Order: sequence, then C-alpha cells, then structure tokens
Amino acid sequence: MDKSAHPEASRTIGEQADSRTRQAAEEQSVVNATRLSARLIYEVIRRDGEDELERPVVSLIWSGLAAGLLISLSVLGEAILRTHLPDVPSAFLIENLGYSLGFLVVILGRMQLFTENTITTVLPVVARRTAACFWRMGRLWAIVLLANVVGALIAAAFLAGTEVLSPEMRQSVHALSQHAVGMGAGQSFVRAIPAGVLVAGIVWMMPSAQSNAFAIILAFTWLIAAGDFTHIIAGSVEMGYLLWLGDLAMAPALFQFFLPVLAGNIIGGTAIFTLLAWGQVKNEVVHGGVSDKGDE
Repeated sequence: MDKSAHPEASRTIGEQADSRTRQAAEEQSVVNATRLSARLIYEVIRRDGEDELERPVVSLIWSGLAAGLLISLSVLGEAILRTHLPDVPSAFLIENLGYSLGFLVVILGRMQLFTENTITTVLPVVARRTAACFWRMGRLWAIVLLANVVGALIAAAFLAGTEVLSPEMRQSVHALSQHAVGMGAGQSFVRAIPAGVLVAGIVWMMPSAQSNAFAIILAFTWLIAAGDFTHIIAGSVEMGYLLWLGDLAMAPALFQFFLPVLAGNIIGGTAIFTLLAWGQVKNEVVHGGVSDKGDE
C-alpha cells in the first residue's frame, strides 16, 4: 500500500502511536510516584526474609561479623563529636549524629544486623507458622547475634588495647561506655524497647524510601542516641570496651546490660512493631492476591 496516497491515514496512525507512547509514559510516571501500600511493603520484606533464611551459614557468619565490627563506627563517631564540640548543654544533639555512622554503613551495606532480623525474618514465620520456618529463624538469630557480638568485642578490644585513640578520644569513649552500660537491668530493658521499634521501623520504611534511605537511617538512629535508648550490638562495643579495660565485671555486663537489652530489642522489634505490622496487612495478604506461602 502506497502511504503517500493516503497522507491523512498515515498521520492518524502516527498520532495514535504518539498518543499511546505518551499515555504509557504518563502511566509509568504515576506508578513511580505512587506510594507502596502496606501490603506491598510487607511482601518486599517477607521475600527479603525468605532469602535471608535460605542463606548459607558461612555467609551469615561473615556478614554478621562484619556488621559487629563496623557498628563500632557509631561509638567512634559519637566520641569524635563529643571530643571536639564545645561543652554546652545542647551539644549532645549534634554529638548523637555520630551514632548513625555505623548503622549507615551496616544497613546500606546489606550486612547482617541482629535487630533488623527481628522483623525481616519474623514476617515469613508469622505468615507460615511451620516448625521448619521457626527453626530457620531461630538458627539465623543465633548465628547473627553471636557473629555480631564477636565482631563488636573484637572492635572493642582494638579500641581498648591499642593506641589508636588519643587520650581525649579515649576519655570520651570511656564516658559513653559507662553511661550506656551503667543504667541497671530494669532501665536497660525499658530503654531497649523503643530502640527495637525504631530499627524495625527503618526496615519497614526502606522498600518505599528510594533515594531517602540515607536520611531515614540517619534520623531514626539519631533518635535512638538522642533518646538515650539502648541497642544490643552497638552497646556490645561499649560493654566490651569496659570489659577489656577491667572496668566492668562479666556478671553485671551479662545480667544488667546484655540480657535485658537483648530482651527489650526483641520485644520492641518483634512483639510490638512486627506483629502490629502483620496485623494491618493480614487480611489483605490472605484475600488480596499476594502469596504468603513463599516458595512452598
């Protein structure tokens, strides 16, 4: 067919193609601008949790060890700012920005941090509720927690046993550590609950964060430090620092700090945030077409 003989038809076909292209582009813009629903956020985290539960033990160990080592940057960052900021009442608000440093590296670097797993690996479990899924979650929790703590203690040994810190920095790290570990069991437990909620909140917001992930992690972890809440892995660096110096005995470290904070973080991240998040999407997941059975 000679298109030159029908210029109007050719122009109409071209206009229709341009219109379809424009509509497709507009639809994609709408999709990109639309916020993820709670059901889709759940599904992103559930699938991520499924992947984490299937990871080899060796990968979990190395990733958890790296996270424990690098979370010490939170203690260092806060100590650096404390050392160099003027001694005024409001200085702690800026000082606590340093606490976010380790979390930024660990979370954006996709390393295994125990408190993230109080939501990521729990959502597959609450959806499936099988013995095998519970076993895999418990296995991952134990491996990651142990690897995190070992990494934190190694970092603490390096800070306490070498001359890497200046005398002023050493004094700041020591003061921060004494404050973090010296709250008493009851207070440590209560203050750990908001920290667990906040870390779980970071995980919940990450799927829709897009380019705002840095700001979300910075704000939420700053709030943990500014609110004087306790975090089991970052706190293990401070606990380990005092242990290596001989300024803290093992019994109070374990029973007044470590176990109460661990329990509080788990309650905040799992019993509060994760179960509430599951509650708001449960009916949508069951009836809305998103599978909650994983790869079964």
